[in-house]
Amino acid sequence: MSITVVGSIAYDTVKTPFGERERMLGGAAVHFALAAAFFDEVRVVGPVGDDFGEAELDVMRGRGVDIADVERIAGGKTFFWHGEYGWDLNSRETHDTQLGVFEGFAPKLSASSRASDVLFLANIQPDLQREVRAQLPAAQFVALDSMNLWIEIARDSLLGAIENVDCLILNDAELRQLTGKPNLVSAAREILAWGPSVIVAKQGEYGAALVTRESFFALPAYPLETVIDPTGAGDSFAGGFVGFLAAHLNGSGAGSPGGGEHDQTVADGAPSDDLLRRAMAHATVLASFNVEEFGTERVQRLTRPEIVQRMDELHAITQFSGT
Repeated sequence: MSITVVGSIAYDTVKTPFGERERMLGGAAVHFALAAAFFDEVRVVGPVGDDFGEAELDVMRGRGVDIADVERIAGGKTFFWHGEYGWDLNSRETHDTQLGVFEGFAPKLSASSRASDVLFLANIQPDLQREVRAQLPAAQFVALDSMNLWIEIARDSLLGAIENVDCLILNDAELRQLTGKPNLVSAAREILAWGPSVIVAKQGEYGAALVTRESFFALPAYPLETVIDPTGAGDSFAGGFVGFLAAHLNGSGAGSPGGGEHDQTVADGAPSDDLLRRAMAHATVLASFNVEEFGTERVQRLTRPEIVQRMDELHAITQFSGT
């Protein structure tokens, strides 16, 4: 199955206790696409300015990402973010945000992008998410990400967008903010009643949780001795999760680094509990590679054998015998 992702393509300047980079490739759509491309065909929809270089586009091309719907705005400046992390890499300070061409972003999807089987609505204005969703009425699986800003200033529109997707991916604080519920499980259960069938709660260095109407599943983050830059980790996680599902919803599994010998879907094509759990594991692994270096540096060099090896390691540290 093919995947369309709609979101930001950016330049990021980032400083952490371990170094800094200026104007490196970033943006939610980029981090998502580089991770998802390990599993299936990915098409990126997003705007850039005249200042966006061919070298950055080549990073996506090199992973086989379709960039035909990357729109270059004449005279415009690419979205720019400047942030700094302290020793607590779960929090960051934003020094500068320049929306540039992203301020007037009106997604333009080609026929190929509209024909994708899977859609990921990255963190953009909820009204835009709803417009894009309406352009892919036959999509088999649709996932959505958002942030605290839209919960605060565009909650009604965000609720309308959430009602029409299969999967919501937020961090646990955003889930509680969105629902007013005191804990992750109660918040997820409420959102499941709104329409989605899958809720994924990102929990940073503590891992992630998956809640459906029938089950609850959680994984720790992969244990790393060196974490350099968490920028884009959540989008890489989403790319691993959605990308793995896209490669297996039709039962083929052809794009999976680990093969497709255990593919499972339910009768209507929706992901089974087993498939969702395996997608969570792949998401966790992709996010772990993302944070090992700045920006997209580590994922650009990542290989399929490395993913398989780390999947085996994650499996080993999370299994245990029953009573």
